Amino acid sequence: MQLAMVGLGRMGYNMATRLLRGGHRVAAYNRTFEKAEQLAREEGAQAVDSLAAAVAALPAPRAVWLMLPAGAVVDEHVVELLGLLTPGDILIDGGNTYYKDDLRRAAAAKGAGVHYLDVGVSGGIWGLAEGYSLMVGGPRQAYETLLPALETLAPPEGCLHCGPTGAGHFVKMVHNGIEYGMMQAYAEGFAILEASPYAKDMDYAKISHLWNRGSVIRSWLLELAERAFTENPCLREIAPLVDDSGEGRWTVQQAVETGASAPVITMALMERFRSRAQNSFADRLLAALRNQFGGHAIHHDPD
Repeated sequence: MQLAMVGLGRMGYNMATRLLRGGHRVAAYNRTFEKAEQLAREEGAQAVDSLAAAVAALPAPRAVWLMLPAGAVVDEHVVELLGLLTPGDILIDGGNTYYKDDLRRAAAAKGAGVHYLDVGVSGGIWGLAEGYSLMVGGPRQAYETLLPALETLAPPEGCLHCGPTGAGHFVKMVHNGIEYGMMQAYAEGFAILEASPYAKDMDYAKISHLWNRGSVIRSWLLELAERAFTENPCLREIAPLVDDSGEGRWTVQQAVETGASAPVITMALMERFRSRAQNSFADRLLAALRNQFGGHAIHHDPD
């Protein structure tokens, strides 16, 4: 199928690449036009220099996919696009958006006759090769129309219509909250090993590998921990400062609003806040893991 990809950052560029390699046609738009030109040169996208050009490049009914930072920039693009799209077109927000923002954006889109889909996307920098886990909310008819592209982006059984508007980003929000808790548990475990009298004789990469061979705590995150420790056994020059991108806060906020007990996720979020004030081995591993799975920036220790 044909669609436009708006936003060619770390995720959007690779997603557009996977779509192109899967036989789809992509009109690529980015604020920095050079990224669109690069995608055209390397993968055969149609580079466009404006949202109007992106819409004009597509036959009706159109599908325009946003991969932008959550917040005001998404609102700005939605407003402009709703002035360009026509009834029956599909507008997709695949960024890490707060699900309550989807509700008002979908209402605005409906007023223009445009279908709105919210898609939670997981897979990070590995998604290009491995595929993306896609959690979709919005009208089922629009979901089914977009399914050829979704199935190209996802691995087998890696795409699900989760419910009405907001459901996709809600499921992704909770997914990321769980991720916070899992990462924190691994980080604390390795910190206990590091503080033990056995630390000088331990190879954390090999321990990570061992735990992924039949252990009940095996996971992809442990594979990434093994990779991180292989590249940097002592995690030197990684500052123990762990950012949060919003979903963990929203998950805890949702737990408070609904009275759902979530002590592990809440404490994991609090630990990220605390990491900005003091040094710890656990925080260096958390920072390294975020870099491994998502390409998130590492803050380097000046010492």
